[in-house]
Amino acid sequence: MTYFVTGATGFIGRHLVEQLLDHREGEVFVLCRAGSLPRMEALIRRWGSDRVTPVVGDLGEPGLGVDPVWVEEHRGGIDHFFHLAAIYDMTADDATNEAMNVGGTRAAVELAEDLEVGCFHQVSSVAAAGEYRGRFDESMFDEGQKLPSPYHRTKYESERIVRTELTRPWRVYRPAIVVGDSQTGAMDKVDGPYYFFPLMKAMRDTLPSWLPLVGVDLGDTNVVPVDYVATAMDHIAHVPDLDGRAFHLVNPEPQPVVELINTFCTAAGSPKFATPIDRGVTGAGPLGLVPRALRPSTYVGALAKNTLVQSLLDPATSRFGVPAEVLGHVNFASVFSSRETEKALAGSGIGVPDLESYARTLWGYWEEHLDDSTGRDADNVAALTGKHVVITGASSGIGQVTALKVAQCGGIPVLVARGKDKLEATKADIEARGGTAHVFPCDLSDLEAIDALCEQLISELPSVDVVVNNAGRSIRRSLALSHDRFHDFERTMQLNYFGAIRLVMGLLPAMRDQKRGHVVNISSIGVQTNPPRFSAYVASKSALDSWSNVVASELVGDGVTFTGIHMPLVRTPMIAPTKIYDKFPTISPAQAADLVIKAIVERPHEINTALGNAGAIAHTVAPKLAFRVLNMAYHVFPDSAAARGQAAQGGTRESEQIMLAKIFKGIHW
Repeated sequence: MTYFVTGATGFIGRHLVEQLLDHREGEVFVLCRAGSLPRMEALIRRWGSDRVTPVVGDLGEPGLGVDPVWVEEHRGGIDHFFHLAAIYDMTADDATNEAMNVGGTRAAVELAEDLEVGCFHQVSSVAAAGEYRGRFDESMFDEGQKLPSPYHRTKYESERIVRTELTRPWRVYRPAIVVGDSQTGAMDKVDGPYYFFPLMKAMRDTLPSWLPLVGVDLGDTNVVPVDYVATAMDHIAHVPDLDGRAFHLVNPEPQPVVELINTFCTAAGSPKFATPIDRGVTGAGPLGLVPRALRPSTYVGALAKNTLVQSLLDPATSRFGVPAEVLGHVNFASVFSSRETEKALAGSGIGVPDLESYARTLWGYWEEHLDDSTGRDADNVAALTGKHVVITGASSGIGQVTALKVAQCGGIPVLVARGKDKLEATKADIEARGGTAHVFPCDLSDLEAIDALCEQLISELPSVDVVVNNAGRSIRRSLALSHDRFHDFERTMQLNYFGAIRLVMGLLPAMRDQKRGHVVNISSIGVQTNPPRFSAYVASKSALDSWSNVVASELVGDGVTFTGIHMPLVRTPMIAPTKIYDKFPTISPAQAADLVIKAIVERPHEINTALGNAGAIAHTVAPKLAFRVLNMAYHVFPDSAAARGQAAQGGTRESEQIMLAKIFKGIHW
C-alpha cells in the first residue's frame, strides 16, 4: 500500500501517520509547505522511519500546488489518499474556514483525481450535522439542518464536495470532539473541553473539593480520544467494500455535559456540579410545555448564541480564556448513531475507552504542558527571565514540570538527572515552545560525579542563579523489617542529604562571587508530622532542613538564601510502587511545581501546608497524643507487599485507610 496524507503535522494527522507506520507497509507521502519542511523533517526523525517522504505543496493552491512532474510519476500509484488538513477551530472566521476547509478540500479532490487514487478518505466532523435535532445516523447528510457557524457550514460543504464532485471511491469520517491521547494525555492545543480547565483549576485552588456547586442540565456532548480516532480510521480504511459511506467516530452513548465536566473536576480535585433539574423533569409533565429553547438543557447554549449576552459574557470568560462563541456549542442537538462504525470495527478490539479511565491523564498533560498561567504572571517573568535554574531530578515528576514552568517564564532550566535520554526529551519539549534548556547528566548519589558536575556548571554557564534540590529517594518500611537492611538508611541519606549538600557546597563559591543565589530544597511534610515507616526518608530530609537552616545564617551577607518546601504527598513515579496511594488524595506534579516557582520568586524561608504546621504544633504541645495518633496509623497502614518481600495483595482495612488519608490529606502514610 502507498499512502498520501495531508495535515500530517496536525494533531490527528500525526497519530494517523504513526498508525500507518506501525501497522502497515509501504511508503507514506505527506503534504508539506516549503516553509514547514524543517518541522516536518524533525517529525520524521521522531518517527524514526525512512518510509515517510515530504511532498511540497500548499492547501491554498489548485491541486494542492504539487509539482506536476511528481503527479505524473505517481499517477495510479497511490492506494489511499487521507485528507486531514483543515481548520479545527470554532472561533475561526468565515473567510479562513472557507479558504482552508472548502478550498482545501476542493484542491485535494482535484489532486486525487489527477493521481487516480485508489480511495479518497475525507476527515469531516459531526459538525456537518449542524443543529439537526434527534438521531443522526451515518447514512444521513443533507437533512435541511441549520448550520450555525462558519465551522459547521464549511465542514458540511467540504463533505458535499467529496460526495458530489469526486469520481474516485471515497469514505468519510466524522469524529466527535477530539481530546488528547488516552494513554499519554498528549494534546497540541486548547480546544473543546480544555477551554474550561482554567476555570476548574481556579475552583480547585479557591474552593474545598467537597463543596457542591449548583448546576443545570446542559444537554449532551460527545468526546473521543485521538488515539481511538486514528486507530479506527486506519482500520476502517483497510476494510474492503465500504466505499461511499460515512463513519461516525463517536462515543456510542451520548455524554451529559455536566457529567463530563464533573469527571474532569474529579481529575482536577475541584468541586463538582449538582444537577437539581434534569431532562427527566423538563421533558415531561407541565415543564414539557415550556419551549425547548427555554429549558435548562438548552438555556445556556441559547443565551450564549445571543449577541448581547455574548458581549456581557466576554469579560468573565476571557479571564479564563473561554471564548464566548464556545459557550454556544457546549452541547449537541443531535444524537450520533455509530452502527456502521461498530460493524466495521467488530472483532478488531478497537473501541472508545471510558472517559473516567483517562480523564486524569488528560488533565495532567494539560496542567503540565498546556496551562500557561505561570508564564503570564508578571512577577514570575520578572524574577526568572534569563536566570539559570539548576533542577535535579528533572527527568520526571516535580523536576520535569518545574523545568517546563521555569522555561515558560523566560528562565533557562539546567536539567540534571541520571537518564540523559529523558533529559534530552524534556529539553526538546522546551525548545519546541521557544525556550532554552541545558542538559547535564549526573548520578547524584556519586559524590565525585557531583564535584565534576559543579566544575562543569561553573565553567560552562554564565551564572548559577537558583538550585532546586528535587532529586530524592523514598523508602517506606517499618523498623521491624529494617534490622537487616541498614543499607536503606545509607542509600537514602547518600542521595537526599549528602548528594544535595555536596551540590550546594560545590556551587556556593560561584553564588558568593555573584552576590546572589537561591537554593530550594524539596523537603517533606513528614519532617513536620513524623509518619511511621518513613524513618529513613524523614531523617534524610530533616538533616537537609537542619543543614540549610544553619548555613542560611552564615550566608546572610553573601546574598545566598534558602527555601524549604515541606511538600505534601505528590502523585509522582516515586510513590507509584506503594499501591495504597492510588486512592489517596494527592497533589499533582504541576501543583508541586507551582510551589517551587513560588519559592524561587518570593524566596520565603519555608513553604508549609496547614496540616503540616498543625502536625508540628501537635508534636510540640501534645507529643503523647500525637504519637498515639501516629501509632493508630501505624496499625491501619501495614507495610507494603514489596517491603515484606511478598506478592501484592488487597488490603483488609481499606476503608479506614482512605478515611485517615482524607482527614490527614497529604501525609505520607
